Amino acid sequence: MNLFTDFDSRIKGVLERLEVVREKRGDLDFSRISVEPPRDASHGDVATNAAMVLAKPLGLNPRALADLVVAELGRDPEIAEVGVAGPGFINVRLSVGYWRRLLATMVKAGTDYGRSTLGAGRKVNVEYVSANPTGPMHVGHCRGAVVGDALANLLAFAGYAVTKEYYINDAGSQIDVLARSVFLRYREALGETVGDIPSGLYPGDYLVPVGEALADEYGTSLRGMSEAQWLPIVKDKAIDAMMAMIREDLAALNVTHDVFFSERSLHAGNGATIRTAINDLTFKGHVYKGVLPPPKGQLPEDWEDREQTLFRSTEVGDDIDRPLIKSDGSYTYFAADVAYFKDKFERGFDEMIYVLGADHGGYVKRLEALARAVSEGKVKLTVLLCQLVKLFRDGEPVKMSKRSGDFVTLRDVVDEVGRDPVRFMMLYRKSSEPLDFDFAKVTEHSKDNPVFYVQYAHARCMSVFRQAAEAFPDLDIDALDLAGAIGDNIGDPSELQLLAKLAEYPRVIEAAAQAQEPHRIAFYLYDLAGAFHGHWNKGKEQPELRFVNDKNRELTIARLGLVHVVASVLKSGLSVTGTAAPDEMR
Repeated sequence: MNLFTDFDSRIKGVLERLEVVREKRGDLDFSRISVEPPRDASHGDVATNAAMVLAKPLGLNPRALADLVVAELGRDPEIAEVGVAGPGFINVRLSVGYWRRLLATMVKAGTDYGRSTLGAGRKVNVEYVSANPTGPMHVGHCRGAVVGDALANLLAFAGYAVTKEYYINDAGSQIDVLARSVFLRYREALGETVGDIPSGLYPGDYLVPVGEALADEYGTSLRGMSEAQWLPIVKDKAIDAMMAMIREDLAALNVTHDVFFSERSLHAGNGATIRTAINDLTFKGHVYKGVLPPPKGQLPEDWEDREQTLFRSTEVGDDIDRPLIKSDGSYTYFAADVAYFKDKFERGFDEMIYVLGADHGGYVKRLEALARAVSEGKVKLTVLLCQLVKLFRDGEPVKMSKRSGDFVTLRDVVDEVGRDPVRFMMLYRKSSEPLDFDFAKVTEHSKDNPVFYVQYAHARCMSVFRQAAEAFPDLDIDALDLAGAIGDNIGDPSELQLLAKLAEYPRVIEAAAQAQEPHRIAFYLYDLAGAFHGHWNKGKEQPELRFVNDKNRELTIARLGLVHVVASVLKSGLSVTGTAAPDEMR
């Protein structure tokens, strides 16, 4: 049950019954009406701007219209108080009976409380990470991996049919460089002295075991081949080894994908898939022969001073038209993007989300233009850019990893502080803003460490159930009807304040899903944990507020229902973020 959806329906129902509204209903836009928590909790539990939105088209003063609405809402037995504030805001305070009824529905829903049908089964493809398979994942990939994975979890919880996808950039010159780097390690494994790794090759030690595996499998036979002969063999082995390592790194971060899509598959058969995609665009009038003027500033790699095959992307929102075929007849990287998007479109997705690093900002308009051209405007495409992560230890910048050669690996970070602090803290700032990650701060056992604070709240909830079992040894907690036990026992202002925070969860889920901002879940969980810890601390000063009262079995069981909901929402939200909800913390 979504409190705000419920009262949105009630308020609009009241409006529909007003004669002044019925007379002009066809001219009114109810979609601009908001029903939300008031900014100041002392004003009530629900606030709406309905009177201010509708007053002008109705030719009324906003407060006059608000008075009409208030008079009708005042007849609702589940509303304790309703009034008008400021220029016409309507504030509603709910009855204790309503809160108790809402709590019972929350208890019954368990970890499904907050789950939404907002997405209505719409098929969404979320592509994230998609790092070049040339080495271990670095901390820059880490943020995109977490944001993409949590966003996919969030959308699934909000009712979308989600596919998590990884695009393997296994075609192009960087893969040839990888293969030559591995071949050097292969020669090293055979006993040759290779010396310093030449400039332009990958220097990291992570390629040593790949070279050793080649030596074990092929002995000296590769060394006797020409590069044209050994390059495809080494390329395949190197890509397989890198992807195995990347999958292990992602697994350590609890990041999973449903689909791993190979760019090389698009180039198979002399690029038949890409050629078909370009032909399709040509048929739709989006491809022509022409010459691009030199762009201002540094020339991009794909610019050539000649007539070439171009995507007419400026007609669908891009800044410049994009080349599709190079002078040597091979396809540009963007041509592969065309074929890849077409493949996704033909798989039936209604929406595609790309989670990319901030350095890919130049890709946004061209991808949006591509979506309009290929799908003819039928598919929504969104590009989310993740800003940089800076690593610190006690305020000092973290040095590079020896394993990688020139960057800090994702695995270094996870191995040092654990999966949960990494995942939660990567979400504890909006992805479009830079993030400072301090190894010392994220392992503190304090309120200043958000992941500890939230997980500790869940562990505290579980401790309440253990305390109840000790206070009432004959109590079979698993068999209790916690929803039915609420009765008249819940009603203290502190309990209602905690309930009000719990009631926000379905609204937060839907708002975060619509905005595609999973960080909102992390923020909400921290606020909920604060409300729970605050109520817990009041129990130290006021024993009558404690969850377990060994003198009152009935009251304890009712309060276990409230704790059950707090634990369920914490567990649900942590699951969306991909973080564990521990039963104990030591």
